Amino acid sequence: MLTVVAAAAAVALAVAAPPGRAAAPVGAPEVATMLRGIPQHGVALGAASAPVTLVEFADLQCPFCARWARGTMPEIVRKYVRPGRVRIVFVGMTSLGPDSVKAFRAALAAGQQNHFWDVEELLYLNQGTEGSGWVEDGFLHSIGRSVKGLNVERMLAAMSSVGVEKQLAGASNLAAGIQQTPSFAVGRTNRSLKLVTISSLAPAGIEPALDALLAG
Repeated sequence: MLTVVAAAAAVALAVAAPPGRAAAPVGAPEVATMLRGIPQHGVALGAASAPVTLVEFADLQCPFCARWARGTMPEIVRKYVRPGRVRIVFVGMTSLGPDSVKAFRAALAAGQQNHFWDVEELLYLNQGTEGSGWVEDGFLHSIGRSVKGLNVERMLAAMSSVGVEKQLAGASNLAAGIQQTPSFAVGRTNRSLKLVTISSLAPAGIEPALDALLAG
């Protein structure tokens, strides 16, 4: 499991050695352990039979989204996703510029091989400064190489595919009206979802909404 301590260490390393063409991404073993054995299908993580769905509206260049991914996502996966209680669906937003778009394209392309969440988590753990051009091809190649079972060249080629274009447009439509990232919607699976106001980016911010649905 990717603990808060491990994530903090990963962040520290990322600050000391900004991601680039020669830098290996940090956090790959922890991400692999966190996700191992959990079903992935495109942008969805967790069993399709999970009774509750959590939708995350986020930008891969958003530092607050990265904070949630580093500190809260591991706990939500451990407590809710791995036991089959909650399924998470990612809706990407790209309002922070070209790096946001390119990062989301890469994750969506990896999702064609059912490795969306591996790439998404590694992008957050190795997130660069907003608008700095940190999402370089070499950086994405190093991210892809660190994901076991992912065909990196296929991922990079798929970034401009028709399928990814359609997913980008679909995510934009789903996120219409969302004012901030990260934002969350929850509900019973295959039923209507409702936006929830979280009290913090810590696990305690989202857990009450999940627990209420699971208890219902």
